Amino acid sequence: MRSASVPASAPARLITPLRALAAAVAGAVLLVPAQTATAAGPRATTAAAGTEVTVSPVDLDGPAVSTVKVTVKNAGPQRMRALRVAFAGPVGWAVQPSVRAVDGSLAAGATAAATFRIQVPEKRPGFVIRTFRATATYTGGDGEGTATGTRTERSGTPQPNLAAAYNNVAITDESATKAGDYDGEGNSFSAQRLAAVGLTPGASVEALGARLTWPDVPAGTKDNVASGGQAIALGGKGARLVFLGSGVTSAATGSATVHYTDGTSSTGAFGFPNWSFDPVTAHGATLVKSTDGRNRQDGYGNATVKYSVFAHAVPLDQEKTVEFVVLPANANIHLFAMAIAGP
Repeated sequence: MRSASVPASAPARLITPLRALAAAVAGAVLLVPAQTATAAGPRATTAAAGTEVTVSPVDLDGPAVSTVKVTVKNAGPQRMRALRVAFAGPVGWAVQPSVRAVDGSLAAGATAAATFRIQVPEKRPGFVIRTFRATATYTGGDGEGTATGTRTERSGTPQPNLAAAYNNVAITDESATKAGDYDGEGNSFSAQRLAAVGLTPGASVEALGARLTWPDVPAGTKDNVASGGQAIALGGKGARLVFLGSGVTSAATGSATVHYTDGTSSTGAFGFPNWSFDPVTAHGATLVKSTDGRNRQDGYGNATVKYSVFAHAVPLDQEKTVEFVVLPANANIHLFAMAIAGP
């Protein structure tokens, strides 16, 4: 094993919080035999190209400075030259240095490891996913010229179910309407009108091949999620993830990210029409139920207008087991339920 020095051109001025560690932390770039390459952690991914880039685990117990190692393996048939490795964390997290160059070249099958230091802020409460990305640029090797590896690290715990994330009152009794504020203007669904179409507390709802459960809570209490990037635990396998809800305004669209137990994830876009006035197929949604009228702050009204609930779905990897779902960061999307549907 031999050490490849960091070029003299590497940035000389350290980020202020890191200055005290400059002399203590080695910035070496190491060439190591292929058989000693660092194994990727459970949430590390590598690029599809022959060159493999992996990121070591990142200690998120801040405020602190964490050392991160990026390993590059030349899996191509040719010798790799002019290798440079760039590393970045979440927006606003300082990295020193941001790029390291590897002296010399890598034979086929050989690996190089570059170390970086990253300033980790104080932990935030709740569930947070952090993404770290390393990019290798080079000549030779597999001939692609660039390869990327990412790692996601989690802190906190997802909400145990959708009901635990309820943050909005969508349903009120016609005799007590003031608790409702589904649309930001004090309006809500009528519990009586929903019951007339079968949507009673705890009722089973069939939609897009899934069996969903209508919120099992009293009228006038929190019964839906105004989507804001919440992480919700959800287990099982299937072909698609079905959402039951409706929109506030005509801009109720976004992407949900499904995380699987093997550390991978998939993302799907969906949307709902506004709970009234929009075409019922807007954003590709499917109408589930419509009610007559709505509750206002001064009581039931708008009896000639339909207020609706819709279903929409995003695809799943059927070979993998879902662990949790991160909802879209768009509070115009309101969710009453979600469930996995089979093939």
